[in-house]
Amino acid sequence: MARWDDDDWAALVDGRRCPICINGSPANVIADIGCCWLTMGADAAPALPGTCALFVRRHVVEVHELRVEEARDFIVAVQRVSKLLWELTGATKINLELHGNTIPHLHMHFYPRYRGDPFERTPINPQQSGTTADYVKHLAVRQRMIDRLAA
Repeated sequence: MARWDDDDWAALVDGRRCPICINGSPANVIADIGCCWLTMGADAAPALPGTCALFVRRHVVEVHELRVEEARDFIVAVQRVSKLLWELTGATKINLELHGNTIPHLHMHFYPRYRGDPFERTPINPQQSGTTADYVKHLAVRQRMIDRLAA
């Protein structure tokens, strides 16, 4: 868990100080997908090109807080993003992660995995930067994602 004092954490969890709720959406939104926003940065080179995240619009922290129809819509959005990312990146695997310990607003991270990537046979470190080539590939994937999701 992130290091928050009890009052700060409570305000994040209940949405009063959630940066996503305060700003009206997360940063770097590239598409609206039903109940969710899809985000993909363009200002840095991720070590895994195509890295992105899907945020639920309504402020909830845990999957079990979703209403049944929201849970269905969330999983359908996850499937859509995962399949599209797999098609556009040529990844050998799409890793999915749910956390919420830094920003307690339900979201899923998508990490395209490639043979020979820096995390082969180790856990992913999302803080690790990629190369210039990774950045170029990431921007190309990002633009293709935007184009495909807008169609």
